[in-house]
Amino acid sequence: MSSNKRNWKPQTALVHGGTLRSGFGETSEAMYLTQGYVYQTAQAAEARFKGEEPGFIYSRYANPTVDMFEKRMCALEGAEDARATASGMAAVTAALLCSVKAGDHIVAARALFGSCRWVVETLAPRYGIEATLVDGTDIANWEKAVRPNTKLFFLESPTNPTLEVVDITAVALLANSIGARLVVDNVFATPLQQKPLQLGAHIVVYSATKHIDGQGRCLGGVILSDKKWIDENLHDYFRHTGPSLSPFNAWTLLKGLETLPLRVRQQTESAGKIADFLAEQPQIARVIYPGRADHPQADIVRKQMSGGSTLICLDVKGGKQAAFALQNALDIVLISNNLGDAKSLITHPATTTHKNLSDEARAELGIGPGTLRLSVGLEDADDLLEDIAQALKAAK
Repeated sequence: MSSNKRNWKPQTALVHGGTLRSGFGETSEAMYLTQGYVYQTAQAAEARFKGEEPGFIYSRYANPTVDMFEKRMCALEGAEDARATASGMAAVTAALLCSVKAGDHIVAARALFGSCRWVVETLAPRYGIEATLVDGTDIANWEKAVRPNTKLFFLESPTNPTLEVVDITAVALLANSIGARLVVDNVFATPLQQKPLQLGAHIVVYSATKHIDGQGRCLGGVILSDKKWIDENLHDYFRHTGPSLSPFNAWTLLKGLETLPLRVRQQTESAGKIADFLAEQPQIARVIYPGRADHPQADIVRKQMSGGSTLICLDVKGGKQAAFALQNALDIVLISNNLGDAKSLITHPATTTHKNLSDEARAELGIGPGTLRLSVGLEDADDLLEDIAQALKAAK
């Protein structure tokens, strides 16, 4: 029995969407740990490979458990089709490279996760694909970067780690005007607090490792778009290069989706309280949080996001030494470069996620020696505030 009603509210879709039950009528989704599938006859195998008969062929192409995860993500995102990948970076790389060829041009916001910048700046040019990085917060920069061969726009919003917010609708309209497509990495907002497809984006990617799993257990990614784009661009790339998600990880991610609204709601509420607290501390030079009125793009946040974020960017006075001292003094909050976890995590981007950028490139992004990225977890907000307060005191 299949469940994939598109008119469900998100909380319902995340529990029931895309469910496929076997003849045993299991309550929890079944985990199909199989590489291949058998056919009743040679003729049936031929028909399935020709696409004349529905069914699974090989788990690198598709798998029943992975299919349930893809359908559930489609129900949440409002997408026609999806492909799940082994990691978030597999999703980003596949979405970008399947969309362009040698001689094409990509325009991307410069505020990207370090590995995403590497794909755009280093990997794509190796295959004859030109790339231009711009300050994505001003639509005029996107317009100036357009060339006759521009085929793809790419952005994160909010960005990693400084939580800049890009006007997705404006960039999407520009893409449409030149016949290009817009890819949005929506991992920081989560599919609950921002809907890029509704804002005009053509393709959305996630690192499901983050909030979707949200409990530090497994890697995963997903690409969502209209069926035509996936059939004509992603399908063959995905099938032949093999970035597929494992059935076990898909099952784990399905379990994560069931509690996603509860987790994100509490994490966002706690993050707002912590951001307000940090903004009042004399040791903190700057706090960037999409839920605050002093966010640099607060007007765009109000327009395109339904909630703040589970993440906070802050600058500690005293540079790297002070930032390290603060991290080392924390008790509950853990030092880790992951995010979106049930556990609160903090990292120093200049020496971790963005360490491979030049000093000049980090400065352009607003990443200084005292910059920290805090991912707020599910602990009691008062306990987190107490932990941060004592760490600030110890590090002073």
